[in-house]
Amino acid sequence: MRILAFSDLHHSRARAEAIVAASIDADLVIGAGDFCNMRAGLAGAMSLLADIRRPMLFVPGNAESADELRAAAHEGMAVLHGEAIDIGGVRIFGLGYGVPVTPFGAWSCDLTEDEAAAALQACRGADILVTHSPPRGIADATSAGASVGSTAIRAAIERIGPQLALCGHVHDSWGRVGSIGGTRVCNLGPTPNWFEV
Repeated sequence: MRILAFSDLHHSRARAEAIVAASIDADLVIGAGDFCNMRAGLAGAMSLLADIRRPMLFVPGNAESADELRAAAHEGMAVLHGEAIDIGGVRIFGLGYGVPVTPFGAWSCDLTEDEAAAALQACRGADILVTHSPPRGIADATSAGASVGSTAIRAAIERIGPQLALCGHVHDSWGRVGSIGGTRVCNLGPTPNWFEV
């Protein structure tokens, strides 16, 4: 399966156009959250992706809630938040939101580490783990060098051992990759990223 993945679109028309154009070569398109900005303009952001003619799987970021994303989703867009789906024999588990709780205020959709750990317990196995937030210590550094990823997500990767862990959220680490055991971890960013599973 050829997978096109991205995160943190933040309602960028130019970046959405590049993703839509690339999607013609994909079997599946994965979006790892933050399609809009501060809970505003989500319907418009989803309309920028409406010309994708491939199955799509999205998790909510901290800029949109799971309910808001489900309401704005178009046909062919599946939304995962604490649940799994099987597509073409590939099992994918998704969990959105900022983990741990961000400093951004009331608009941000966040989970505590304990809430994330509880939600991730539902995952008994997966080939791909899609989260908005990165795991602690991998692709999670701010421009000041602070590691702001999630310990719960890291523990889930260690427990589950997926082939891929795809994330976004920390803009300063877009494009960074690393590994946890045999799992390749990628902070995607808003450009086309390609994976074969």
